Amino acid sequence: MSDFEKKTSPNVDESHDNGSPVPGEIYTDQDHGADSELHRNLSTRHITMIALGSSIGMGLWLGSGTSLQNGGPAGIFIGYLLSGSMIWAVSHSIGEMAIMYPLPSAFVQWSSKFIDPAAGFALGWAYWFSYWITIANELQGVVTVLSFWTTAVPTAAWITIFWVVIICINVVGVKFFGEVEVTASLIKFGWIFVVIISSIVVSAGGAKSEAIGFRYWNSMPFTNGFKGFLSVLPTCIFAMSGSENAGLVAAETANPRKSVPRAVGSIWLRLSLFYILGSLMITITVSPKDPNLFGGSGTNASPFVIAYRNSGLSPLAHIMNAIIFISVLSTGSISGYAGSRTLVGLAQIGMAPKFFQKADKSGRPWYGLFITLLIGGGLAYLNVSNTGSEVFTWFSNLTSLFTLFGWGMICLSHLRMRHAWKVQGRPAEDLPWRSWTYPWGAYWGLFWCCLLLVVEFYLAVWPLGDSPSAKNFFANYVSVPAILVLYIGAKCYYGGRRWVDTATIDLDASRRWYKEEDHEKSSGNIVKKIVEGIWS
Repeated sequence: MSDFEKKTSPNVDESHDNGSPVPGEIYTDQDHGADSELHRNLSTRHITMIALGSSIGMGLWLGSGTSLQNGGPAGIFIGYLLSGSMIWAVSHSIGEMAIMYPLPSAFVQWSSKFIDPAAGFALGWAYWFSYWITIANELQGVVTVLSFWTTAVPTAAWITIFWVVIICINVVGVKFFGEVEVTASLIKFGWIFVVIISSIVVSAGGAKSEAIGFRYWNSMPFTNGFKGFLSVLPTCIFAMSGSENAGLVAAETANPRKSVPRAVGSIWLRLSLFYILGSLMITITVSPKDPNLFGGSGTNASPFVIAYRNSGLSPLAHIMNAIIFISVLSTGSISGYAGSRTLVGLAQIGMAPKFFQKADKSGRPWYGLFITLLIGGGLAYLNVSNTGSEVFTWFSNLTSLFTLFGWGMICLSHLRMRHAWKVQGRPAEDLPWRSWTYPWGAYWGLFWCCLLLVVEFYLAVWPLGDSPSAKNFFANYVSVPAILVLYIGAKCYYGGRRWVDTATIDLDASRRWYKEEDHEKSSGNIVKKIVEGIWS
């Protein structure tokens, strides 16, 4: 332990046999991250796999069909490249803070601590809204996926059945939830290799169809020009929303110091395999004009399923649809988990009723789970009287706005945390783990979050393929007024400075302490850090 930590760590726990803390355990006698009665039942394996596959759901497998239609091959590929660079930067910001402050609602409490209590309040409730919206969206995605096999079962029946399944995954226990997510992530991760290899074969003409190659890139790279490309971005952001959930899981992880860096280090794998290569495979196998694409006039299928079916690979089409089904359920499940933990964190800092902080002896926050799953499941029944693609567009636009706000606050919190660390005279070497992307990664993520909020305003006022109307505007941009109302109301209540004074922030409150030998020494060699990250 460094001299600085010896001076600043309060109430040193002398209960260990050798008088020193066990690696990864907190150093103080109070575990601030578990004040909410949550238990640390998740391991490094859980958080790594959740970080790797938690966001792979309807946005990628189904929503990419809408993106291909609206933006074309080049539009969807560039959209995922840009969105990927953003979440990569956000993940590194999460890494530094989640190790130091592994708290139940993570970025909500970080924003309140390093930016302003009103910002934390607005972010917390906005994110909770986005989680139950995502549950509803994933449940309607289940209906779309299952309609590939049969349309005989009523929409309401499918929603009810799988709403119960998501509830069961969340209420059985945290360990069970973790194992379900690990299994789902392994299935998705293994299947993507099949998708990449088989798509290359299909594109080269190795199946029953003729060779395609980059035909669609040459004939229609952007189907609706620059505006079409802009319309792709909300869907790309929605597809990647949930990647930040690794920050929430850290509060229930035995040793964030070991597990969080591995989760952050794996981000390049998800981005390159699933989103970037995955979107490229779509563009070389499926026409943007195919009527069966999700959002089109046909069967509303996934572009991955369409690619196999058009090539005469019917068994692979059915397996692909089953993988999408698993992915959609997995994303709905983790949204219930994340929504309930967000309420726990809000209650912990006095921004939600205190009963949301309560958990049973197994660490299940019943009140948070009940209200999140109830609203999310109930909202899914909008799909009964509207088409799946319409509901998906509404929900994905709302969620992408909440996500942009959240990502921006994470990057800003990181910058403010580092500034507080500096102005209080603390050396960067005392951080348990340091991201080599600081500060440019955080600036990059924050810049694009702000810019894309403006882009989505433009699309809400002048939507693609429709005329301006109040209905279109509020259906696509109501999230921003909601955030502003939350922030202004909270600011009137809490008052104070525009931002908290970084010189007065208590950097040791809610902090988790680690043994010195459990710290990772940061290297100034960026190339070496990249290689080490890939190797891990």
